[in-house]
Amino acid sequence: MKRLPAQHHRTFEVLIHIIGWLFVFTFPLLFVDRTSEFFSWERYLCHSIVPLFFFIVFYLNYFWLIPRLLFKEQTYKYIVCNIVLVVIMGFSAHYLQSVFIPMDKHATFYNHPPQPRWTFIIMDISGMCFFVGLSAILRISRRWNKLETARREAEKQRTEAELKNLRNQLNPHFLLNTLNNIYALIAFDSGKAQQAVQELSKLLRHMLYDNQQTYVTLGKEAGFIYNYIELMRIRLSSNVVLETHLDIDKDSRTPIAPLIFISLIENAFKHGISPTEPSRVSISLSEYNDQVTCEIKNTNYPKTDQDKSGSGIGLTQVDKRLELLYKGRYTWKKSLSEDGKEYQSRLVINMN
Repeated sequence: MKRLPAQHHRTFEVLIHIIGWLFVFTFPLLFVDRTSEFFSWERYLCHSIVPLFFFIVFYLNYFWLIPRLLFKEQTYKYIVCNIVLVVIMGFSAHYLQSVFIPMDKHATFYNHPPQPRWTFIIMDISGMCFFVGLSAILRISRRWNKLETARREAEKQRTEAELKNLRNQLNPHFLLNTLNNIYALIAFDSGKAQQAVQELSKLLRHMLYDNQQTYVTLGKEAGFIYNYIELMRIRLSSNVVLETHLDIDKDSRTPIAPLIFISLIENAFKHGISPTEPSRVSISLSEYNDQVTCEIKNTNYPKTDQDKSGSGIGLTQVDKRLELLYKGRYTWKKSLSEDGKEYQSRLVINMN
């Protein structure tokens, strides 16, 4: 199926050539006497000599001179060969016309006094130069199209490889943070720790099977986020206020990059919660008018040097993935209140 567009392009190109040359070879009909009762094949063939040489010059360039000389940076040889070719073809066309139309028959054949032969030679050579240029334009355009297609394919493969690498880095990063949370639970509530392990198994199922795709449905990703928040809720103390607004239809088929929002939510739990001070985390995810918005607000408690949970690469990964997948179609605003006590992140992705 990947070759289908190329086949269509090739068919269209051949069709353009056929239509173009049909027009060129029917043009001599304008010079044939249409007042006579019988069609004069002699006159048509005589007038078709020059288009035939145009045809030869065009395809000698198209299939041989341009690929072998011009595309191999032998421009000087290409120009010299074309000068020789055009001169030879011009005089050959003139010779054949003189054989079919001798000077004594010229006046009766064309119904007007004969013109100097050199004028016809100049006209024929000029026409051949035009077809040389036309073949070069078409061949270069065809080559540029192939190179551009190859470049886009290489760029696509590079992007896919980079995205795969980012996903592979994100998985252990996410798992490390979650295990740190479960480790903290084990110390004071083994029952909640067991529940956390069950919730973690649900998350891992999503990561193992869905995260290998470039896109997943928004409904499935919202379910993953909900399970993650519930996992985090288990370890929260009474001094933490957690607000969630997941305004996403569970059957939403909107394609979204997997785990694109999870690092933002992780960051809120990591930097927005204090073990002793009142804390607040607000997470909102919505879909409206072909836009998916993730807005997060949390109290700000900067990470200390002694806190080794996580490695700090999550937000960097998000930034790179957004550039690769949604370049020019997203806005991500991050701000800190004037007193430094509240952090806000708002990511809007345009699905169109």
